Amino acid sequence: MTTTPHTTTPDTATPRTTTPDTAAPTVARLRAAFAIGRTRPLAWRQAQLRSLRDLLTTHQADFAAALHADLGKSATEAHVTETGFVVNEIDHTLRHLRRWLRPRRVPVPVSLAPARARTVREPLGTVLIISPWNYPVMLALAPLVGALAAGNCAVVKPSELAPATSALLADLLPQALDPQAVAVVEGGVPETTDLLEQPFDHIFYTGNGTVGRIVMAAAARRLTPVTLELGGKSPVVVEPGADLAAAARRIVWGKFMNAGQSCTAPDYVLAIGDTAPALEHHLGTAIQEMYGPDPAASADYGRIVSDRHFDRLLTLLDGAGQRTGGARLVTGGAHDRTTRYLAPTVLADVDPDAPVMREEIFGPLLPIVRVPDLDAAIAFITARDKPLALYGFTSSRHTKQRLATETSSGALAFGIPNAHLTVPGLPFGGVGESGLGRYHGAHSIDTFSHTKAVLDKPLLLDPLRAVYPPYTPRKARFLRTFL
Repeated sequence: MTTTPHTTTPDTATPRTTTPDTAAPTVARLRAAFAIGRTRPLAWRQAQLRSLRDLLTTHQADFAAALHADLGKSATEAHVTETGFVVNEIDHTLRHLRRWLRPRRVPVPVSLAPARARTVREPLGTVLIISPWNYPVMLALAPLVGALAAGNCAVVKPSELAPATSALLADLLPQALDPQAVAVVEGGVPETTDLLEQPFDHIFYTGNGTVGRIVMAAAARRLTPVTLELGGKSPVVVEPGADLAAAARRIVWGKFMNAGQSCTAPDYVLAIGDTAPALEHHLGTAIQEMYGPDPAASADYGRIVSDRHFDRLLTLLDGAGQRTGGARLVTGGAHDRTTRYLAPTVLADVDPDAPVMREEIFGPLLPIVRVPDLDAAIAFITARDKPLALYGFTSSRHTKQRLATETSSGALAFGIPNAHLTVPGLPFGGVGESGLGRYHGAHSIDTFSHTKAVLDKPLLLDPLRAVYPPYTPRKARFLRTFL
């Protein structure tokens, strides 16, 4: 296999920023467009989605180049996890949108007959989408698909830590989408802070819990609803009896994709009983199968996004000059700060209280913690914050049932990590510390719409006279009997 050198945009790259007064007039323009009903017709929504799809397919090479510059992603990974993912989301939405938007009839109590009741979906208005750097195309545009499909105007705020992708989105989206209804605002913390001061009808944020709290506090000042797609330490439970070679390949694929910088990536492994030694061997083998003897030379292995994140990961790995928590290095550990390369790394015999076990790793470090049985694994998981995802590798139906009923997580998947995102009918979102709200497919329409109750009772007949005052003893007996 031929390899290509990895280059990433240095931390010193300055993202293009907007002027301080950009946010207010931009939001005002979009709100005015929404007020005149520009985004409400189904034809407008479908046209926007088709145009976005054309943009992604036509400029696939441009997006691949930007993602390689920002994160060292290969073109294939960029297609599978970014542009192709959004195209599939658009296709699924276009296929079902008319049905999702239909009013739904609701039964009316006999006491109100004759009458008709239904629910109708209406767009929220103008929404803000704040996207992260780890999947800067997918996590900016997949929410946008839902916002447009629901009939909203939208401001997209890309991450300044992925400057090449941010610049590309800022250049291309205004060309492809209605500029009266969709805008891109680039920049860093000042620009995001300015946006949070504006009157939005929904704020959709993907990132970490610290910033999520800031977003939620800002939204609270206007009682603006929020969706917070956060993260957390997503555990993997591996039980005796599972095919450890197959499990290792899937764990390695899910963990080290995008150099571990995925919110749903396996964060640590709970190896039950005597599975750890064999699993360690298979993990090392799987890493070599996928990335070769030297992952630094693999065109398919990414890089850490910034010096700050690189240094944070090294601190977790090395902590005070010793391996994290006294852990044993199974494989990996090599690193190069100049290219922000950190090898796929597996740590064994990790102390549950080690620094690497206290925060979301968000990088290519995979700790293995030994636990004696399933009871201990469940106790370990439930004693910590609810994760964005929980993965189980087991052949036992009883174990699957226990993990489903005795743990809480944004998603639960058996036999494969990350892949639940690709099932259009499944909601994606966290619970507790791992997030608030959900999206993808029809769930995006739920998020970006208001479901309005509509009751229609004709005036011609008025059986409600029976409930009007004055309440005579006869009326009181009637109401107690029938209402």
